[in-house]
Amino acid sequence: MADSGPGSGTLMAAVQQLAPDVGILAACVALGVVRSSFYRRLRPDVVAQPRSAPPRSLSPSERQTVLAHLHEERFQDCSPAAVQATLLDEGVYRCSIRTMYRILEQHAETRERRDQRIHPVYQKPELLATAPNELWSWDITKLMGPAKWTYFYLYVILDVFSRYVVGWMVAPRESAELARKLIEDTCSKQQIHSGQLTIHADRGSSMTSKPVAFLMADLGVTKTHSRPYVSDDNPYSESQFRTMKYRPGFPDRFGSIQHSRAHSQLFFSWYNQEHRHSGIGLLTPAMVHYGQADHIFQKRQFVLDAAYLAHPERFVRSSPKPLSVPKEVWINKPIEFLN
Repeated sequence: MADSGPGSGTLMAAVQQLAPDVGILAACVALGVVRSSFYRRLRPDVVAQPRSAPPRSLSPSERQTVLAHLHEERFQDCSPAAVQATLLDEGVYRCSIRTMYRILEQHAETRERRDQRIHPVYQKPELLATAPNELWSWDITKLMGPAKWTYFYLYVILDVFSRYVVGWMVAPRESAELARKLIEDTCSKQQIHSGQLTIHADRGSSMTSKPVAFLMADLGVTKTHSRPYVSDDNPYSESQFRTMKYRPGFPDRFGSIQHSRAHSQLFFSWYNQEHRHSGIGLLTPAMVHYGQADHIFQKRQFVLDAAYLAHPERFVRSSPKPLSVPKEVWINKPIEFLN
């Protein structure tokens, strides 16, 4: 709120000009002026009176006496509560425990004396993909089983550039060894070469396990992790899970692990082959992953050009252009590349 400073006089004059039309309250709100400051400017003869001390407050000499007690050697390791209790046992009452804390605070003598945990600083992952099989994201989500507190675990590996699900698995438990096997099989199926791929995940126990880390080192795959409690660091896997769970036909519970696998088989077939993804120019993930995007965009442009030639009056200036696939996809795009 602007109520003082070099420009405050101009603001007050503006409030005076605006107030007859909209009222003082609305004028002050619109211009960011504190209403009490405006009224003080109208009455320069009124001088604010210093606030008197509350009748229950301690005098300066009494505060010094309290501070002297707190500084006594016998109380050097005692809390104000213990100090007050000791003085009461000796027949002396100076003030409340809270007042002792206030006096210590005024003299900068209060602080947390216990060792505090210092959280490490995690670097924000900034990952770029310009083609399929350069950057994968993987995660695990729970699928509710037939009874309360029973779950099946869905592992999904997603190509960030194409949104293509390159590997998935439903298992009865979360296991580092199962995750290792899935990643190994998926890299083999996609013919991943050493130094080609980065795999990103959150900090779950399977993601940070030694079997998975050793496998990636053997395959020449770079691994990265999200910062703790930051879901935005793994947005593509989170978005894919949301698409699955909010799609019509997703059951509240799965009757068996076979049921969950059958449902997942149908879903991922639809997701890869039929789902028109808004983030990749309304193509399917399979079209982008297997290099069909340019051919399909040429066909779309041919149809749009024909529509324009048939009815140019229905379009503005020129033939419309189809949506295109982004040339690059980021996880946490750096500030210097945002503009």
